[in-house]
Amino acid sequence: MSPLFETDHRQGSTEQRRLYALFEIAYTLVDFGAALCFIVGSVFFFFDSLVFPGTWLFLIGSILFAAKPTLRLVRELKLLRMGDYADIAKRRK
Repeated sequence: MSPLFETDHRQGSTEQRRLYALFEIAYTLVDFGAALCFIVGSVFFFFDSLVFPGTWLFLIGSILFAAKPTLRLVRELKLLRMGDYADIAKRRK
């Protein structure tokens, strides 16, 4: 069985590489979304009328940053399961 967060998952099967790439894209989009929320929220704090929406943007950005480790864990668990199935198939041959 492969350990979690093994860095060579990118060199696995075609299906594993595809899954890894999709999760990396999602992870990057979450990163950009969080950063954008914090940047816009910060600008909003310069204007009294926009402090409330700015606060919401900070909250959304924080939730997006909290989603990042969840994405990584889900990806690793899926890759781990995929590796286990490959190991079982090899043992059957």
